[in-house]
Amino acid sequence: MSTAPARMAAERSDERAFATAVSPVLPAVPRAAPKVLFVTPEMSDFVKAGGLGEVSSALPRAMRGAVDARVLIPGYRAILAQHPDMPIVARLPAHRGVPACGLGRIDLADGLVVYVVVSEALFDREGTPYGDANGVDWRDNDVRFARLGLAAAEIARGAGELDWRPDLLHLNDWPTGFAAAYAAWEGIRVPSVITVHNLAYQGLFSPARMERLGVPRDAFGLDGVEFHGKLSFLKAGLSYADHVTTVSQTYAHEITTPEHGCGLDGLLRLRAAQGRLSGIVNGIDASWDPRLDPHLAAPFDLNAWEGKAANAAAVRRAFGLCASVGPLFAVVSRLVHQKGVDLAIDAAEAIVAAGGQIVVTGRGEGRFESELRALARRHPGMVGVEIGFDEANARRMYAGSDFLLMPSRFEPCGLSQMYAQRFASLPIAHRTGGLADTIDDGLTGFLFERPSLPAFLDAIRRALDAFGARSRLEAMRRAAMTRPMGWDGSVRGYAGVYRQVGVG
Repeated sequence: MSTAPARMAAERSDERAFATAVSPVLPAVPRAAPKVLFVTPEMSDFVKAGGLGEVSSALPRAMRGAVDARVLIPGYRAILAQHPDMPIVARLPAHRGVPACGLGRIDLADGLVVYVVVSEALFDREGTPYGDANGVDWRDNDVRFARLGLAAAEIARGAGELDWRPDLLHLNDWPTGFAAAYAAWEGIRVPSVITVHNLAYQGLFSPARMERLGVPRDAFGLDGVEFHGKLSFLKAGLSYADHVTTVSQTYAHEITTPEHGCGLDGLLRLRAAQGRLSGIVNGIDASWDPRLDPHLAAPFDLNAWEGKAANAAAVRRAFGLCASVGPLFAVVSRLVHQKGVDLAIDAAEAIVAAGGQIVVTGRGEGRFESELRALARRHPGMVGVEIGFDEANARRMYAGSDFLLMPSRFEPCGLSQMYAQRFASLPIAHRTGGLADTIDDGLTGFLFERPSLPAFLDAIRRALDAFGARSRLEAMRRAAMTRPMGWDGSVRGYAGVYRQVGVG
């Protein structure tokens, strides 16, 4: 049976949502709603290193209509600085070599409750959640994130005499994996779900650290925390959690293959066979609205593109580009091999030769930063590069560009392609992970099959053809802006997983 009527209804529904302003107050938690502790190493309200920070801010809020979701996060310097008077509502004891800590509470303005693991020795440092200002990982990251996981398990046990105790732990990526393990080792009867946002990051440490972390000797094996002779935080989560989710259906399949399984494909195939692996695509929040976003040079909507042209002009001025009626391509990305930055650099000559311009923002590997600066010097007025990241600048780039270059070699979900679509910038992306699940080739963007320069250039040529056909370009922009990409589908997916593990 054709899915066209269903898709049209979904698009009409999403277009209505697109026209609704954001509410600053979360809905009330339903009476007797399941209690979920959302455990994360980053949250964009305070500090973020990537997409996990955005999801950790948005998903617990989106879930509030179905569950009583609260967040647990380490007490980084930025959080302590923003909330110097944060009350300490519990004290949690030391465990082997994992130090004691306080548990702070922050009640955000919209009603979301955030618990903070307060240990100045572990978390009050200058740098990112994971490393120093130079990008070098902290040597004691195992202890730091064991403390986070242990705090989650202790809260689930009822330690600290809080007036709230979770029915479920929702864990996110390797820094939280030990929460499920500690709960199992300590006999704490609480179900857990772990969401893998990027399987490539696994949290590997020397087994010599086991005693300090309180890891039982019999846990260091195939069915526990051992991974090729190392102690793996991520494998701990995959082994001990009741259910594994990842952030798109395609990526859920990809990680069960040797090509994308990062050595864990065997365990993940087992979880899939057990019905304990699910793919749930992320959403984006309603602040991504070109009619209302205060960061933009001018607003625009589905039927009036003058504001998009004004944003394009502003971006060109900001990056020192010449005035042009040609297409504007954007790269908003971490500048790393995974993201296919080398492919974007190699494709630049063809884009410029076709009359296109390119603007790039991001930070990452030094070699890519240097190559991008050199590219801008070779093409003054046509290529602009800003090493670093600024939220307002990125939003204007989405709003002003015609196309977003996203040739990622793998992409668990990706948010940039959805941000771009909402702002009528058509993504050109490798058909992988969440990119395959969120871009309709030829309708809301352009997909290519292999992460190779010829395949990428072919997709770019198709985009240039669309740019030259104004009616088709505007039809694709409208389709991209109105495709369903809110959190409703994600909420239904996670609620179903919670029910599967016995909660809700």
